[in-house]
Amino acid sequence: MSELAHSPADADDPLPPRGFYSVSLNLVGRPCVVIGPSDDREASEKVAALEDVGAVVRWITDPASLRDEDVSDAFFVISTPQDAALSARLRALADAHRFLLCTIDQPRYGFVAMQAIVRAGPVKIGISTGGVAPRVGKILKAALERVLDAKFVRFVEAIAAKKRQNRRELADDALARRAAMILAADGFALDATVTYPAWFEDDERAAGREAGA
Repeated sequence: MSELAHSPADADDPLPPRGFYSVSLNLVGRPCVVIGPSDDREASEKVAALEDVGAVVRWITDPASLRDEDVSDAFFVISTPQDAALSARLRALADAHRFLLCTIDQPRYGFVAMQAIVRAGPVKIGISTGGVAPRVGKILKAALERVLDAKFVRFVEAIAAKKRQNRRELADDALARRAAMILAADGFALDATVTYPAWFEDDERAAGREAGA
């Protein structure tokens, strides 16, 4: 595991200069630790998400009681308190014990920036702002969740059923199977509109930028 390009103490430039590399983790059977109070929704959501993908999760609800050995054998650690001293300590432990670390809203200390996940039946969409604008990621997630509704889920499931049917009926003709699936998806489209805050629109006009440029 390589270290970040900037040290945790570099508060003027807390993010890697080229952002984070987006990956998905197979955490089945892996020991993971979540640090955050029991009434912290963020911590609760992270515990549920880790358990959902088969991780072995330990939830430390009292960050003040954290011992070094609580994380020394972990594969992935997520800390939700925005406590610089705790995050710096975890970063030192991550460097020493080589575990993946996410410090929520304090990306200068961690190796991992969390993605906002949109789930619609079998479809999953990961949204990442690289730790720069998590609120924007949440807004994008909410918008996609409104669009990818129950009807969309039924559509995807119907496409999946057609794919299974084509595998049976066109088992010996790969080109025909491909053509059938292209035809099945023909007509599906997703349109999006974006609205920006007034202060940003004012800045854009002051800079002389055209709409959509």
